[in-house]
Order: sequence, then C-alpha cells, then structure tokens
Amino acid sequence: MGDKIKKILVANRGEIALRVMRSCKELGIQTVAVYSQADILSPHVSFADEAVLLGPPPSNQSYLVIDKIIEACKMTGADAVHPGYGFLSENASFAERLKKEGIIFIGPSPKALAIMGDKLASKQAVKKFDVPQIPGMDEPISDIKEAKKIANDIGYPIMIKASAGGGGKGMRIVFDPNDFESQMQRAVSEAKSSFDDDSVFLEKYIESPKHIEVQIMGDMNGNILYFFERECSIQRRNQKIIEEAPSAVMSAEKRKEIGEAAVNVARSCDYFGAGTVEFIADKDLNFYFLEMNTRLQVEHPVTEQITGVDLVKEQINVAEGKDLTYRQSDLSIRGHSIEVRVYAEDPENNFLPDIGRLITYKRPQGPGVRVDDGFEEGMEIPIFYDPMISKLVTYGKNREEAIERMIRAIDEYHITGIKTTLPFCKFVLRHKSFVDGSFTTKFLEEHFSADRLKKSLTKEEEMIGAIAGFTSFNHDSTSGNHATFRPKKSGNWKLRHS
Repeated sequence: MGDKIKKILVANRGEIALRVMRSCKELGIQTVAVYSQADILSPHVSFADEAVLLGPPPSNQSYLVIDKIIEACKMTGADAVHPGYGFLSENASFAERLKKEGIIFIGPSPKALAIMGDKLASKQAVKKFDVPQIPGMDEPISDIKEAKKIANDIGYPIMIKASAGGGGKGMRIVFDPNDFESQMQRAVSEAKSSFDDDSVFLEKYIESPKHIEVQIMGDMNGNILYFFERECSIQRRNQKIIEEAPSAVMSAEKRKEIGEAAVNVARSCDYFGAGTVEFIADKDLNFYFLEMNTRLQVEHPVTEQITGVDLVKEQINVAEGKDLTYRQSDLSIRGHSIEVRVYAEDPENNFLPDIGRLITYKRPQGPGVRVDDGFEEGMEIPIFYDPMISKLVTYGKNREEAIERMIRAIDEYHITGIKTTLPFCKFVLRHKSFVDGSFTTKFLEEHFSADRLKKSLTKEEEMIGAIAGFTSFNHDSTSGNHATFRPKKSGNWKLRHS
C-alpha cells in the first residue's frame, strides 16, 4: 500500500477540474488549480486551495506544458496530479516524467497509456485475449497497391484509420474501390499533419452501428471490475453529444458478455485506474473492440448515477495503492441516467462554435438533475478551448422518467448571449428513434436538419406564445397582478494566488 495523498494538482480546467476538486474536498485532500490567462475568472481557480498561473491562453503555452505543471507541483507541494480528460490525460511521457519526479499520476501506468494510445498496438494486445475485433488489419500499411488488394479481400465499405488518430481525424470511409487510392492518400496526409505519424490501417466499415462503451476500473493488484455500459451513439463530427446508461437495447446476457470483454481489454495491458473500453455494435448487437480511453470520460456522471459509485474517489484510492473498494457482485444498475453536452455551438449552422458572453446563465434544478459546469453568468466562453459549457445530467427510476426529466431540465436551462446545443438535444430526445432505442451513429444524417429543428422550435414557440397570452389575459382580467423579471446579477469573483 502506498502513502496517503495529501494534495492533488488538477492539471485541467473548467467543469472537470471542479468535479475532481469536489471529491478531493470530501476526502479531506487539498487541491491546486492551474489556469491560463484566459481562465483567470474560472470558478475552478477560486474553488481550489491554491492556484498557479501557467501562462498565455493557448494550451500549448499553458495546459500542455509538462515542465510548467511539474514546476507548479513543486511550488505548492502537490504530491499527486489528476489530469481530468483531454490535455495531458493520455500522455505517456507526462506520466513517466511525474513518476521520475516522485509525483503520483492518478491514472494508468505509462506502459498502458502507450499501448492503448496506439490503435494498432492495442489491437495486437487484445487479440491475445480473444476480444472480438472488426475484420481488418492490426499492422500499419503505406503501400497503396498492397492496401487496395487487402481492402478487396476485406470487402467494401472500408474504413482507413490513422494509427495515432482520434476525434475523426485521419479517417476515411471508402464505398467505391475506384475512390480507394485518393482517399488513402488523404488519410495518410491528414494523419501526418494531425499526429506527426502517417501510419494507417484498414478495417471493415460497419454501417449504421451503435457506439457502446464500458466503464472499467482496476487496481494495482490485478483486480478489474466493469461498471456496466453507456450508449453514446448520438454524435456530431464523430464526437458524442448525448450519452446514457445503461443502453436501452442490451440484454442481461449481452451486458455480461461485453463487460467481461472490457475487463479482458484492461488485462491485456495490466491496466489500473479508470478507463473506458469502446465498442461498436451492428444491428444484431454483435460487438467489436474499437479503442480504450485511458482516463475518466466526459460522460462518467451517468455511470455514477446508476451505480452510486464516485469514480474520482475510486481513482484516488487506486492511486494510493489500495485495492478496489467494490467487488463485481456489489455492483448493480439502479435506474437510468442521461447526459447531454451543452456546447456553445449553433446546431442550425452545422454546429459551428458560437463564442461570446453568457448574458443569462440560469441552471436547472430539482429532483434528479445534476449540472457539471465551469462557468457563471457574465463570463466569456474562451475561443482557445473546447466550447463545452456544461454537462446536464438527469436520473430517473427508468428510461422514460430520465428522458422526461431531461426535457424539463432543458426547458429550465436559460442561456442567452450565445447559441447552444440544447435545442438540438431536445429534438433528439423527442425523436421516435431515440425513444424506441433504435437510433445509431447515423442519427444526424438520417433524421436531423436545420430546417427540421427550426420547424420544431417554431411549433413550440407558438404553443408558448399561446400559453403566455392566455396567462396574461387571465392576470389582467381577474387579479390585476403582474409578474416582474429581474435579471440575475453577475457573481462576485475571488482569486487566490499561490
């Protein structure tokens, strides 16, 4: 067993930094925030016990500079680092540097990060554990003629993927063999420019799949558990925007099967800490290993809601060298949870970022509603980072209640000054294919358009207008009472420097 962690530096920003710090506070662990000049007023800065300025707004001059993070640890006496997600969270070199400096990395080993950070290395590792994989290659290829021959053997449609890829970059889908060579050249070029690694490989493209992932947690003594699955098929630009747990289409038998496969993926690289194993499933729910994310996921709250487990506390427990505090038999699914990501984006304009100031920012409240965010009314959404404002999470005794509660929460979430994805999320939640669980990763292209969203909004606005008119008439003709709106004042900001 290792030493108890006394002070954690959270090498991140915004909502995830706050979320980690809250669990630390409950454990009696001191926290250190780091921030860029763009985040000087961010709530995570004032929430922490200490805060260290890293540098200018661009992440390559602040949140991604390893030397600055380590210097901040030494300056404040932080004995551990929680990386959150994004930034340095899956960087094997960062984990290795911390280890050399005697600072605990709250995450997996550098070895596991390296294996699972390379799509081909991960495919080769899990192959030994008989984890189902998509038909295709587990070695890189650069010879276009040879690649075309292999593509013919696999059968079209084909997916060309960058080995070091992520977020849809360096990825090309080819339906017609005549397009293969040009698409291969583009994939190689994009992989090189995005990841400084031009290696690509080929896989069979599964049309209209479901994206299902499994939350796992392992300790340093070889115990690994799965915390059930999340459905993440509602995506835009190959990035998730609505997630739920559990999946509406999983049987108990299939759930056990995919959970045990996820545990085997973790065993293939001696994994410890929190991780998520991602699968795609075809129309018959045959599932195939996609990749492993070696960190806490954006959507981890829905798993916490249905299991009652604080995953951050469990991460810290493991990092201290302790055994997991649960056994597989202790874990069960209770109720249903949905998360929508609230982005500063305009869904009527191809989800383009809509950066600006939060003129009005009023969070929803009430039973079964959780908001993980890192902003307050009056703040600017910085242009330098991901435009996610918050994660809106609802919990219900069943899926129907979770959906209805989410619709109510969206209606109660008042944001002005910028466009957000809230109207799109409400559109999805009301769609027949979402309600019956038949939706796939193709939801946007099959069911969504800006015109459809406008029509649904116009219809709703007419109803609201009619209700408002009736209410106004009722007030004027009976009691003579009038409602008065008073805008919420901006928050008072406190800043603590170390």
